[in-house]
Amino acid sequence: MKKLAAVLIAVLALSCAACAADKPKVTIYTSMYEDIIEAMTQVIHKKFPNYDVEFFYGGTGTLQAKIAAERDAKKLGCDMLMVADPSYALELKAAGLLHPYLSKEAANVALEYDPEGYWYPVRNLCMILAYNPEKFKKEEVPQSFKDFAYEASMKGLISMSNPLTSGTALVAISALKDKYGYEYFDKLAENKVMVESGSVALTKLETGECKEIMILEESVLKKREEEKSALEVIYPTDGTICVPSPIMTIKDEWSAHGNAKICEELTDWFLSPDGQQYIVKGWMHSILKNPPALPYDSIPSEQILATAMPVNWQHCLDERAELRTNFEERVKNKK
Repeated sequence: MKKLAAVLIAVLALSCAACAADKPKVTIYTSMYEDIIEAMTQVIHKKFPNYDVEFFYGGTGTLQAKIAAERDAKKLGCDMLMVADPSYALELKAAGLLHPYLSKEAANVALEYDPEGYWYPVRNLCMILAYNPEKFKKEEVPQSFKDFAYEASMKGLISMSNPLTSGTALVAISALKDKYGYEYFDKLAENKVMVESGSVALTKLETGECKEIMILEESVLKKREEEKSALEVIYPTDGTICVPSPIMTIKDEWSAHGNAKICEELTDWFLSPDGQQYIVKGWMHSILKNPPALPYDSIPSEQILATAMPVNWQHCLDERAELRTNFEERVKNKK
C-alpha cells in the first residue's frame, strides 16, 4: 500500500507539473516593489488561472542594461515591461520592439498614453521631499526642490536616489535640469547630498542623520502605514515631479514566449479599476479618471498634477547619457 501511495503521489506531481508546463507563459520585467509584485502575482494567478505569469524585479537602470544585452542577442527575456521611466517606452517604440494594442480601458486613462497603443501609464509615481517632525520643525526644512539644493543650512544633511540606476531619479534630475540648469547639480554637490538607496535615506531621516530627503512618495506612505512612522511628505512648492510609469508589450518576434495576445488581456486588467486598486494598495497613484481610491495618507492626484513640475520626456530620452555623466562628474565624484 505504501508503494502504491508513493506511485500515486509521484504520478500526481508529474501531472501537475505537466499542467503548469502546458500553460502559456508571460514574463514581466518590472521595477515595482517586490512585496507589491508578490501581491500582484497572487491576484493574477487567480484572475488568469490558465496562464503562467511571472515577474522579474530590477531597478529601471538595471533592467535597461539587461535589455540592452538581450537586444544584442536578438531575443529579450521578457514579454512585458513595467519600468519607471516613460522615456524608455519612446526608445523601445522607435527601435521597433513594441507591440501596439488599443486597450478597451484607454478611454478611462487620465494621463497621456501612446495614441497607437504602444504604451500606457500604469501607475503615477511622485517624487517629493520628506522630513521627520520628531527631529525638526517643518519650517526648518526646505519646501521646494530648489531650496533643497540651494539652502546652505542643509549642507551634509540631504539625501537622494542614484539616477545612474533609478529611473525615477533620472526623471527628477532631467526635470530639475530643465528648470534650473546644470547649476542645480553643482548646488547639490555644494550641499554634500548623499546619493544612496531610499531605504538607507529613510533610516537616516528617522535617526536625524538626514534633515530632508528627495524620495518617492510611496516609500514614505508605505512606512507610515506599515510601521506607523512619523515621517511626513512635503509636496514641493515648485512642483511635485510626476512619473507616469508605462506598461508595454514586446513584439512576439522579440519576446521571450511570443504571447502578445495574452499580454493584451493583462494590459486591460492592469488599466481596469480592478487592476488599479492594487496599484493604489501599493501606495502609488492610479492613472484612471475616476480612481478607485487614493494611496494611504496621500492627497488627491488632481491636486498633485495641477502644480506638477513639467517633464520633457524627449529631453529625458535624448539627454539620458548626458544627464548621467553630468550627475556622476558634478555630484557623485565631487570632492
